Amino acid sequence: MEIVHVYTKLRSDFGRQCLFSDRPAQLLVDVPADPSLASRFTQKDRRDQGLQACRDMSEHQVNTKRFESDSRGLNHEEGGWPKDVNHQEMEQTIRFRKKVEKDESYINSILQLGSVMEHCIRQNNAVDIYQDCFEDGEKLEEHQEPPSAKTINVFRDPNELKRTVTGLSWHPDGGEKLAAAYSCLEFQKTSRDISLDSYIWDIENPNRPELSLKPTSPLVCLEYNPKDSHSLVGGSYNGQIAYWDTRRGSQPVETSSVEHSHRDPVYKIIWLQSKTGTDTFSASTDGQVLWWDVRKLSEPTDRLVLDPSREGNPEQALGAISLDFESTMPTKFMVGTEQGLVVSCNRKAKTPAEKIVCTYDGHHGPVYALQRNPFFPKNFLTVGDWTARIWSEDIKESSIMWTKYQMSYLMDACWSPVRPSVFFTVKMDGMLDIWDILFKQNDPTLSLKVCDEALYSLRLQDNGRLVACGSQLGEATLLKISSGLSSLQKNEKSLLAAMSQMFERETKREKILEARQREMRLKERSRSEQSRSEEGGREDVDQSPLQLMARAEEDFYVLTETEMKRN
Repeated sequence: MEIVHVYTKLRSDFGRQCLFSDRPAQLLVDVPADPSLASRFTQKDRRDQGLQACRDMSEHQVNTKRFESDSRGLNHEEGGWPKDVNHQEMEQTIRFRKKVEKDESYINSILQLGSVMEHCIRQNNAVDIYQDCFEDGEKLEEHQEPPSAKTINVFRDPNELKRTVTGLSWHPDGGEKLAAAYSCLEFQKTSRDISLDSYIWDIENPNRPELSLKPTSPLVCLEYNPKDSHSLVGGSYNGQIAYWDTRRGSQPVETSSVEHSHRDPVYKIIWLQSKTGTDTFSASTDGQVLWWDVRKLSEPTDRLVLDPSREGNPEQALGAISLDFESTMPTKFMVGTEQGLVVSCNRKAKTPAEKIVCTYDGHHGPVYALQRNPFFPKNFLTVGDWTARIWSEDIKESSIMWTKYQMSYLMDACWSPVRPSVFFTVKMDGMLDIWDILFKQNDPTLSLKVCDEALYSLRLQDNGRLVACGSQLGEATLLKISSGLSSLQKNEKSLLAAMSQMFERETKREKILEARQREMRLKERSRSEQSRSEEGGREDVDQSPLQLMARAEEDFYVLTETEMKRN
């Protein structure tokens, strides 16, 4: 079926009818050309221009106002007791409990709650919500990131006259605070206007210190009490010992008297493990090691003169500049001296002469750092002159391992608390070196330029993740170490066994060399005595100390020149 739609419209709606006809062209208007208008004609160059359909936008940066946070304490008291019952009186609380237990409503409530509690307990016993269902599955190997360290914060001395950060100590509870001792060790450059304050910093707020410590003399060393996070003890430049309780403010609670204190700057002070948790001992370049009880700092509890002849003569004493104490060896301690010797001591010896057990000689300058390995206490690390050395207690003639001579002086060092083969050193050229002797012994695993000035102090957090470095111009730089150098590895047990074997191997090697050297000395001595008896009156073959020093100095210059040519 065809569908047709008819559209109709009136004729009048179409407008006037158009009539078309043919006719020739006709000129209506003729405008003649005007040559004068040509001078005013400007030919425009063609130009392409892009247009943007959207609205133009502009970007701006706005800094919001800094929000300063403040820590406040809150005391919680036990509540829920009736007004007529004093919860601090035990008799009243016991009487009230007995009264409640006899009440019938109390017994009914316990019976009703008991069924609900029994249902929850049975449900927890049936389903272990903490069960690891994929414990036996294959674990994906973690990606080993390359050794690295990045700067987190820099804590600057707020005073105009900048001082050296001579000592650092981490807060024992979590390591959220860092105590820094500031002092100028160059006596001739000390000014009257220089500040005496040292500071405690919150590691999240480098803008201002959390607390200022105000001693009577600049602090050279500062140490947190591991048993009491509010207690600090510091050694001053004038030889005094000061004790702080941060809950009591900036002023020291106790200060030792000048008459019974050290006569030189106190370079190191350490807390001892005791029942009271208030015992410390300090070392100074006056040649004395003094024991203190911070509750009574009027005079030391014990004293030791570092006289190598064991006569107790202060004039012959060796100046102490570093100190080490291991809690697993409560009677032993070690002292690093200005003369390059490490003195091993026993506090519980019967006579003063027996307190100095032995000495280790291996450095050409002051022993600035001394620390036992936390995993192998018989081995200890020292830093002096241009090298870092690892020693064994059984070998006194020489160290079992050492780094090559560096181009800059080493000022401080410490072991990693989590990795037995890793230790850190800082140098006067502003470099931080991280060594892993299990994998690389000749060169550091990571060398990092911390700042342009000299680094004087170094301290690691207990978890090994953060390290603080103190510089000559009062900057304490906080760095975060990569996980490969600051966390336990999967094969840590095998690494510990390898580390132990390496120390034992090096110790045996040094023992063999020491025995061989002793044998050669005996042969040389017998040969010299025989030649002396034959020739009569011949001079002693053994070299004098001056000749030995000249020979050592010559060998050092030769090593330095070869290193410079190699670099």
